[in-house]
Amino acid sequence: MNGDVPDHNPDHVNVAEFLADLSRSQPGTLAVAVSDGRNPDGTARYAELTALELHHRSDRIAHALVAIGIGPGVRTVLMVPPSLDFFALTFAMLKVGAIPVMVDPGMGIKNLGECLGEAEPQAFIGVPKAQAARVIFGWAKQTLRTSVTVGRRFFWGGYTLNKLEAAAPGDPFPILHPDPEQTAAILFTSGSTGVPKGVVTPFRVFAAQVKALRDVYGIRPGERDLATFPLFALFGPALGMASVVPDMDASRPAGADPKLLFEAFRDYACTNLFASPTLIDKLGLYCTDHGLELTSLRRAISAGAPASSPALERFQRCLPEGVEVLTSYGATESLPVTMLGSREILRETRQLTDQGGGVCVGRPAPGMYVRIVPMHDEPIESWSEDLVLPQGEIGEIVVRGAVVTRSYYNRPQATKLAKIPTESDDVWHRMGDVGYFDEQGRLWMCGRKSHRVDAETGTLYTVPCEAVFNTHPDVRRSALVGVVREGVTTPLICVERVKQTTIEKGQLTRELLEIARSHEHTRAIDTVLYHPAFPVDVRHNAKIFREKLAVWASKKMGSHQTSHS
Repeated sequence: MNGDVPDHNPDHVNVAEFLADLSRSQPGTLAVAVSDGRNPDGTARYAELTALELHHRSDRIAHALVAIGIGPGVRTVLMVPPSLDFFALTFAMLKVGAIPVMVDPGMGIKNLGECLGEAEPQAFIGVPKAQAARVIFGWAKQTLRTSVTVGRRFFWGGYTLNKLEAAAPGDPFPILHPDPEQTAAILFTSGSTGVPKGVVTPFRVFAAQVKALRDVYGIRPGERDLATFPLFALFGPALGMASVVPDMDASRPAGADPKLLFEAFRDYACTNLFASPTLIDKLGLYCTDHGLELTSLRRAISAGAPASSPALERFQRCLPEGVEVLTSYGATESLPVTMLGSREILRETRQLTDQGGGVCVGRPAPGMYVRIVPMHDEPIESWSEDLVLPQGEIGEIVVRGAVVTRSYYNRPQATKLAKIPTESDDVWHRMGDVGYFDEQGRLWMCGRKSHRVDAETGTLYTVPCEAVFNTHPDVRRSALVGVVREGVTTPLICVERVKQTTIEKGQLTRELLEIARSHEHTRAIDTVLYHPAFPVDVRHNAKIFREKLAVWASKKMGSHQTSHS
């Protein structure tokens, strides 16, 4: 408990009810603060909403949406960057029961068009830039019938949010009490390691995620979160935690200015940080270089990709005594799955990672069941405990729990490949990652299943192999790929060197191959290729596009066939 804020009602299925509770118990508490330019004296300016203001504004928007036909079950694309409008619109849609279709603009124009066409939306709510792109590229033109512009409307017609809101009644909106399995949102995966898919997220999963975040991380009402990831930021007000949105492009977090991140953190004395490993690295470097500490922080949560040990070590030094970085493993289809603190990583697991043991992602979160099953690329028709591999054996990671989604929208084959039905009408989700459990019950992740290289000498996995090469001080990052030559798959390592390196390539190659020979995971690798700058996901800068590297490596090796399996 925190002050007079009540604990969450366990009966709530619609997370908008949590906001309603907060608006009644602590109406004046901050719910959202968004960077809004600079004051005349150069200090940062913010736009804010209290819990009561956010609740009332989302009520008014809910009335407006229903009046123009955006009612329960209407699939509605939401392309609005993190802002007061974004929060108010999302809670309004949850109250109505309209289905937000959320896509990451960073996935590229082609993927955006395919995803939006696949989702078959009936309405589109977006800023002018998004509306213009919708018209120019013809996104979902076969199904769209309603358009709302957040901002100034130009040549595309439809409604504007300002006018709709101004004309809407100020009465309380009756929040939908949905069936737990009713679709709350369709959230598209990032597409950084495969084709983006629309994850059908029921109301019960959203409610379970709020409960899991509260219980796993100990988040309490009255906290303040430096919100660098829009989806997590939405959970803030539902948890009674203010979401503080810094001055950054949420679709390209790798380009964020750490000075502006620290400024927002300091201005609101944030207690929580949810950030990608790239932002953890950037903020840690900035604080270290300027002698700054994150004095108000109670926890930092890192997700999206494994954080490097040097970055964690540096960031740890900026934290108050007793606070650590909590690295979280999960996916759009299931979050959180496991968790591990930076102290255990730095004290113990990093050494095993450097030796090729994979990345330890921790122990299963409460209520989560995690198993390892044999690797193959076909559907698994039904679940059986006989599938489970013994401790220490590498296989595919599968998970089950209240936060696990059951299907993809309009993708029956993808659903069949990713979900394993159980006799109790539940599902196990195939994470698409490979890994194993150690004798302490910790999960170790060894990379994507699709990125494994099946060579004549055995199967090689990306994370164990790459970690060995990454220990060399002149290697910025490495990537395992397989190239097929005359029907034989050859594993090789692609290397991006650190910018400041002066070592000659031939010498570096000799040193890397010597390292490779000393580890069982890498002994089969006898070829090193140097790439000037790896193709990476612009949103994270940590996820390497190995498929593109494999094509490049194949051409370098004189073959036009590539292999990841």
